[in-house]
Amino acid sequence: MKKFILCLLFFAFLFNVSAQFDANYDESKVPEFKLPDPLKTFNGQKIRNSKKWESKRRPELLNFFTENMFGEVPGELEIASVDILEESNNALNGKAVRKQVDLVFKNRGKTLDFTILIYLPKTEERVPLFVGYNFYGNHTITEDVEVIISEAWANNNPSFGIINNQLTEQSRGVRTNRWCVDKIIEAGFGLAVIYYGEVDPDKDDFSDGIHPLLYIDDQQQPAANEWGAIAAWSWGLSRAMDYFEQDEAIDESRVVVFGHSRLGKTALWAGATDERFAGVISNESGCGGAALSKRRFGETLWRINNRFPHWFCKNFRNYSKNEEALPVDQHELIALIAPRPVYIASAEEDRWSDPKGEFLGALYATPVYELYGKKGIEQTEMPAVNQPIQNTVAYHIRTGEHDVTEYDWEQYLKWASEFVK
Repeated sequence: MKKFILCLLFFAFLFNVSAQFDANYDESKVPEFKLPDPLKTFNGQKIRNSKKWESKRRPELLNFFTENMFGEVPGELEIASVDILEESNNALNGKAVRKQVDLVFKNRGKTLDFTILIYLPKTEERVPLFVGYNFYGNHTITEDVEVIISEAWANNNPSFGIINNQLTEQSRGVRTNRWCVDKIIEAGFGLAVIYYGEVDPDKDDFSDGIHPLLYIDDQQQPAANEWGAIAAWSWGLSRAMDYFEQDEAIDESRVVVFGHSRLGKTALWAGATDERFAGVISNESGCGGAALSKRRFGETLWRINNRFPHWFCKNFRNYSKNEEALPVDQHELIALIAPRPVYIASAEEDRWSDPKGEFLGALYATPVYELYGKKGIEQTEMPAVNQPIQNTVAYHIRTGEHDVTEYDWEQYLKWASEFVK
């Protein structure tokens, strides 16, 4: 009888764990919630113009997201040296200039470096630029055999030939579909990409990557309000921006930060914290990105904090299964980018990222943009699939799954050409 009871308890435990991991994809089960007003301060003061937004509301929102979600960068660290590893004026069948630039950082007897792969159209004029991270190395975004393969730690992916956490030649060009380099160059833009694992390996271990360079004394982990991986990756994008300001071929006033999935969350945070970025593109960033947390649809705060505890600061765990206690939501993260243009994108089959929640994030950020006379999302219903809304605040939902496609880039290029000036 005792064994029988233990078996029942065991199966009940398994059932409970399974139920916890069953994501909600039913709109009727989305809880009722009150969305915080981006134009009302925490103490109830109404914000009526952009001056008050910048002096009162924006700082308190930025501070809350820093202290309770992404984490504070505990110090400053400038580029120690810039090394040009390789360059060519005859890249992409003669259509582009290629540079591979290594940024080196040193502190506390430790060194970290990461490489920026840059493609620029051939022109005498300074070039506007997209910058973003990739998941499996710079060599994966192109079939260009001159692109250096990173030696940094990588998540295993046997289908890409990545085993023992090492990138290999087999994975060259496996992600060309996500970048559309030729289209970007033909549109008159440059592209800069960085392997995110060089800045901070995507694992729950803060003993490598950039974090140890800013530890104090015998510190082994970030403090509860200090930077997780997303804030570290965002930091790396800002250091890339430091370099772009030095490169005479790049128009540093027209740099658009782009990211997909977790790196879409990173792009939003980079745009919020570094106003030098002229525009932001968040591709299917979902929970912790553009999607409203209070909807509890698809991925939730509890799921993301348990599966990827290193992405956000430890304080963010206070809101796991406690979204109603959040005095902010992700529309206010998007609003921190105002008045600079922002593009939020979803995919029809990517329910985990909550397309409706992403749309609502863009919609409810719009009132802040209107303070500046900028046009955002004016319709309250989601647009039809493959019918983009192209304003200062832009949005589309396309057919397909969680990915970056040629269709996405066609919309981004059209939008950036009009709104990133």
